[in-house]
Amino acid sequence: MSDSEMSVASTSEDTTLQASRMQGRRAAAPCAACGTAANDLSARELPSGRYVYALGRVEARYPNLSVEKEFAQAAGRAETVGLTEPEVLAKLLGAKENRYLARRVCWILTIEGIETYVLNARDSDDLDMLIGALRPMPRVSDLNVVVGRVGQAASPLLCNGLTLPTVQFDQIFSFDVDSFVDAIPVPEGKKEKEFKLSVLSLFNHVLQMADNQGLRDQDRALNYLATRYPNIYNAAAHQHAHDASLDRIEVRPSRLAQHRTIVDVIFSYRNRKTDVLERLFTRVDVSEEFPFLVTKLSPFYES
Repeated sequence: MSDSEMSVASTSEDTTLQASRMQGRRAAAPCAACGTAANDLSARELPSGRYVYALGRVEARYPNLSVEKEFAQAAGRAETVGLTEPEVLAKLLGAKENRYLARRVCWILTIEGIETYVLNARDSDDLDMLIGALRPMPRVSDLNVVVGRVGQAASPLLCNGLTLPTVQFDQIFSFDVDSFVDAIPVPEGKKEKEFKLSVLSLFNHVLQMADNQGLRDQDRALNYLATRYPNIYNAAAHQHAHDASLDRIEVRPSRLAQHRTIVDVIFSYRNRKTDVLERLFTRVDVSEEFPFLVTKLSPFYES
């Protein structure tokens, strides 16, 4: 698999679609993150046009009671025997006759369980990407990558009172972590189980880094590398095989950049026995919406 091909599989208990729930949450209830990250984002008054490269989960919510009741009626007309609630939701939104409902629901991107962005579909192709991002059998390991630009804050009427920043997205691709790990070729001479554990460890480290909302240059560069550049996982497996563990990840503005926004992403590994630190880095251009690799992973020396 080449560096440019590291895009993992893209878009891809009630049978009556309980009127008060969607995606396992109460649509009319206050959001779980209100007063925390959601309001923090609004308070920052993010300027429109900032690029986003975020990892999270796409969810559909009822914007108001009217749409909620209409969904319940549509569920009553559909064949839903034996289906779980997420399966019913995916079936309804994917049906051509329910296209009007797919246009009316509120599409949210949550990051680490916190409502972060309202996703705006501009046309039918965008709507297809949103519908494809929903999983009939969702799992904790399901992830969506959203690439786009920040827009104005959502009106409280748009999404049941949420006033999150909107994102005008151009790309959404979806995968589950297990499939993601399986899709990375095991390097020659490496044991498959050990390699996959190394991949999972590094990927989880990137996901759990604080305040990664896919907005800052360093976040966008990291999220791009985590989902599109398998060499960082090959390097992690190599370090683990030599009894070294990940010490930290740093992202710095590149001193070589003049008319572009380029960052150096530095992976530091510390040997568990000798305490010797080995550092590897790659350069990523984040000047525009779609980040890209400038230099391949190589040893880093402080100058």
